[in-house]
Amino acid sequence: MSGILNILGRVAIVTGSSSGNGREIALMLASEGAYIVCSDVDPAVRAGGYEESQVPTHELIQQQKGKAVFQKADVTDATDIQVLIEVAVNEFGRLDIMVNNAGIFTGLATIVDETVANFDKTMAVNCRGVYLGMKYAVTQMMKQEPLPSGERGWIVNIASIGGQVGLALEPAYCASKGAVVNLTRQVAVDYAPHKIHVNAVCPGFLATAMVRPFLDNKESNAALHQGSPWPHLGTPRDVAKAVIVLASDAASWMTGGSLQVDGGFVAR
Repeated sequence: MSGILNILGRVAIVTGSSSGNGREIALMLASEGAYIVCSDVDPAVRAGGYEESQVPTHELIQQQKGKAVFQKADVTDATDIQVLIEVAVNEFGRLDIMVNNAGIFTGLATIVDETVANFDKTMAVNCRGVYLGMKYAVTQMMKQEPLPSGERGWIVNIASIGGQVGLALEPAYCASKGAVVNLTRQVAVDYAPHKIHVNAVCPGFLATAMVRPFLDNKESNAALHQGSPWPHLGTPRDVAKAVIVLASDAASWMTGGSLQVDGGFVAR
């Protein structure tokens, strides 16, 4: 894919990079020659996932001869995100790609049964985290020199099909991801004249630690497969490939969009 992507030597931050989608995104960006700042609350691989290796993401990139560092950050903390951006600039000279991937899911519940604490926590990580990531990434992209093409940067937010359709028993999650989808559109409109690309990826049900309890349950596993027009469910690699396109020259005239990676789930 390298010929059309042209991300060699570009600097990327990936939040929530220790496991699942974030880990695969960081690894794939690095395989295309980007320099990666991995960020999470812990560099260790999350327990219960489907990762083949337990080596921390940044160390795995280094083992594969790529360039990567790790910076701990809580995406709900503005200071942490400002420091994260500074680390990218101090380490690699600039910031070209911001992938706001970090997210949580606190469990199934109706709006009556869901706790206010879980709603606030979900909105803080999934929505405020993306807001802060974009706020400080755009700030940096606007003050640094644009690339020779005139582009100032690429922002990719990881939303969800839950931001496009209602998923049963997920009021907080759907609210948070719906906010990400429309925030993506809004920031894209403001910064299109400055050639900052802002897009979202909306994954469906994937083989990650977050979804594993449903995949390990025979009934819910069958329901997920029945709900998907495609014969099988996705993997983080499917999400990473979409991110690679949206974070590259392949997306030269794309902004404000939400790319579904869901096997046709929301097409029904």
